[in-house]
Amino acid sequence: MPDFVDQVVLHVKAGDGGNGCASIHREKFKPLGGPDGGNGGRGGDVILEVDPNTATLLDYHRRPHRKAENGKQGQGSNRDGANGEDVVLPVPNGTVVKDARTGEVLVDLIGAGTRYVIAQGGHGGLGNAALATARRKAPGFALLGEPGDGLDVMLELKSVADVALVGFPSAGKSSLIAALSAAKPKIADYPFTTLVPNLGVVTAGETVFTVADVPGLIPGASQGKGLGHEFLRHVERCDMLAHVIDCATMEPGRDPVSDYEVIEAELAAYGKLEDRPRIVVLNKADVPDARELAELVTPEFEERGLRVFTVSAATHDGLRELTYAMGEWVAAARASKPVEEPTRLVIRPKQLGDAGFKVRRVNENLYQVTGEKPERWIRQTDFTNDEAVGYLADRLERLGVEEELAKAGATAGAEVVIGPMEGGYVFDWQPTLSAESTRQGPRGTDNRLG
Repeated sequence: MPDFVDQVVLHVKAGDGGNGCASIHREKFKPLGGPDGGNGGRGGDVILEVDPNTATLLDYHRRPHRKAENGKQGQGSNRDGANGEDVVLPVPNGTVVKDARTGEVLVDLIGAGTRYVIAQGGHGGLGNAALATARRKAPGFALLGEPGDGLDVMLELKSVADVALVGFPSAGKSSLIAALSAAKPKIADYPFTTLVPNLGVVTAGETVFTVADVPGLIPGASQGKGLGHEFLRHVERCDMLAHVIDCATMEPGRDPVSDYEVIEAELAAYGKLEDRPRIVVLNKADVPDARELAELVTPEFEERGLRVFTVSAATHDGLRELTYAMGEWVAAARASKPVEEPTRLVIRPKQLGDAGFKVRRVNENLYQVTGEKPERWIRQTDFTNDEAVGYLADRLERLGVEEELAKAGATAGAEVVIGPMEGGYVFDWQPTLSAESTRQGPRGTDNRLG
């Protein structure tokens, strides 16, 4: 089982709302004391929260299905059902949340304590006590609870590091992080030792900053070769890039300048990093030939406007100068940036004059009604109860659905779908001028939703 996961698909389901209760108060000498059915409880939400103590998405790799608690059903004697418990899922700082189906970015979570409701719990249904009116004194029905949201999201971790180390495999990036910080990454002298990004905390005087490496960058990484394309996202938020170059490599066709140019080409192909300042770290200077090569190529890098540091992660030679140079750069970058605030979640109110639904003519005798209110009312209705169906017809008429259907050309007997074409509620429409004037038959029956 991996010990680091930076991308995972999470299946979330919010709690369903509890059903309302249809109850009549009864006591001695008061056989019909009026409606007293309580409301159903609200379903719990599924919430993502940035937690500074969480550094990986491993827990969601192991358990990708998360569900909040359902709301409880209402009861007689005006007792409302209990609300379902929310499920709060801690995620690392820098987690990007995407719709797993479309790839659309839903939110970018930055800042400790930032919360985002990824799946909203369903509303509880009203009991018959809440549905009573002067005209309907003792409703014989209650509303059903609404189902909670259910969706699949992709969580993608982009590490919030100050300095990113880039370079070929076995250039010494992991050794450098181990020498600069207290991190203990896996180190060995063969390609792709590092299979996950390493993160170390470095102190330079009063500046404390983080250093991360990008494993396995090789030619073609930005197109999917090797491992680097999986981890380039981790350097998108860094303040600076440090090219770690192996001056002791014996591989034919490689030298410090060509290594630098190959990695730069991969970074350019990936994009999003063009504006980051660069430094060059010539590593493994404890090898005599490597130190000579470093002295030879340093002027060429400096001619390109790059600051060059010759170091040895093994002997710690040159690390103090490198550490303080990084610290100065990070401190300057922090001073120039605005204070990081938690992600602001924007709530967009509905446009004024919005009817809350739309009517679409599908064909000569088929019409579709879509909109939050009518679709929600459908979910709340118990279609085994005639009175509940009549109440739905009243609500749709007051909303203006009948009027819009008539404007769209619907006539008596037209087939109407409320909601999606597949899975929506279908009925034969019988237009009326007034709900009260056309109601026929026993209490609760209604000929408008046949």
